[in-house]
Amino acid sequence: MKSFLARPKRKPSPEPEEPTEVKLALLSSLHPELDQEALLDILLAHDGSVSQASASLKFPPPAKKGGGGIGYQKSLKQYAAPKEPSSPVKKKLKSKKGSTLHLYDPDDVAEQTPCTIIHNFLPSDEANALLEELMEESKSFEKITFQLFDNVVSSPHTSSFYVESYDEIKRQKTEYHYNGAKLTDVRRITPQLSKVKPKVQEAVNKEIQNRIKNRYPGGKKLKYQPPEPWVPNAAFVNCYNGPRESVGWHSDRLTYLGPRAIIGSLSLGVAREFRVRRVMPRDGENQSAEDGDVEGQISIHLPHNSLLVMHAEMQEEWKHCISAALSIDPHPIAGTTRINITYRDYRANMHPKFTTKCHCKMPCVLRVVQKKKENFGRYFWMCYASSVPDRESCGFFQWAEFDDDGNPLIKPVVSRKT
Repeated sequence: MKSFLARPKRKPSPEPEEPTEVKLALLSSLHPELDQEALLDILLAHDGSVSQASASLKFPPPAKKGGGGIGYQKSLKQYAAPKEPSSPVKKKLKSKKGSTLHLYDPDDVAEQTPCTIIHNFLPSDEANALLEELMEESKSFEKITFQLFDNVVSSPHTSSFYVESYDEIKRQKTEYHYNGAKLTDVRRITPQLSKVKPKVQEAVNKEIQNRIKNRYPGGKKLKYQPPEPWVPNAAFVNCYNGPRESVGWHSDRLTYLGPRAIIGSLSLGVAREFRVRRVMPRDGENQSAEDGDVEGQISIHLPHNSLLVMHAEMQEEWKHCISAALSIDPHPIAGTTRINITYRDYRANMHPKFTTKCHCKMPCVLRVVQKKKENFGRYFWMCYASSVPDRESCGFFQWAEFDDDGNPLIKPVVSRKT
C-alpha cells in the first residue's frame, strides 16, 4: 500500500487535438450566448485549449462603460490568464501553421502585426462624402495588365493613381514605370482626397513615433528607416467590387518609396479581411510552397472608415493580401464595394532619374531578398521588362546600397546576368 501511495502520480493527459470545428462546437454548447467569431478568438488566445477558454469565460472581466462600434471586438488580453511578473521576453505570434488568427482590437493588431489601426478615423459625414466621391470615380477605374511567366493577366480588382498637380501627372506618365510599363490612368487628386490627406499625414506620423518608442529595440528607428516626417504625395485608390475581387500575397514595390516604406491605408465601404503573414527565409534552395505559411496567417478586420498604418518592417519582412470572401454584409452606401486609398511618400532621391538602368535602358525595380537567409533583407536592382507583354528581361542584377537613413549610395554600375 505504501509503495502504491509513494508511486509518482501521472501527469494529466493533454487535451486531444480535435479539429477547430469540434472545439468551437464544444465551446458553443457551453457558452451559447457568444457568437462563433468571438469564441474562435478566445480559443486562439488560449492556444486551442477548450478547458482554459471555457474557464476564462466563467469569470469575465467587469464590463467597461462606453460605446463600441458594430464589428469591433474587445482585446484578446481580457481572456488571457494572469501571469507572474518576470523579465521581458520576446512575444511570439499566436497564429499557427495552417491556421488564421482573426484580430479586431487595435491593441492586438499593434502587438501581433507590423501594423496599427485607427477605427472611426474621420468624422462620419466626411468619410461618407469621400466614399461617395470615390464610388463615382471608380466607375472608370481600370484593371492593371501585366505578364506573369508566359501568360498576360489582369489584376483581380480595379484601381487608379492620384497625384497633386497636372505637371506631376505628366511626369508620372512619361518618367515612371510600374510592373515594367508606364501608367495610363493617372488623375489629379480629388477635393475630398485633398481634404483628408493632412489628417492622414498627422495620424501616420504620430503612429510612427509611437511605434519607434514602444516597439522598436532601444526606442530607435529601424536601420534604413528615414528619420524625416512622412509626407504623402501620391495615392493608389483600389476598388474591390463584390466579395470575389481580391489581391494576392505580395509586398509593395519599393522602387520609388525606398527602404522601410510607410503606407497609410484608408478603408471605406464594405468591411473586408486584410491578411498578413511573416516572411520566413530558408537555408539554401530547399523551400516548399508551404513554407510561406509556417507561422500561419493573421487576419485584420478592416471596417468602414478605418486607417491602417503599415509600418517600416512591413514590406521587407511580411506579405499581405485581400482574400476573396464567400459573402459580406452590405454597406448602406457602398453595397458590396470596398474602396481603399493607400497614401504613399514618393521620395525625391528615389526619382527615376536616379534609378539604376538595366541593359534595356529602362529603370530597374528595387526589391529585397526574402527567400534565403544568406542575404535576407538585402536590397537589389533588377530588370523588370519580363512583366511587360511581348518583352523579355535582359537579366540585369545589381546590389543596392543605402546609408542608415535609407538614402541611396551612388556607385559605379556593375551588372551581371542572373
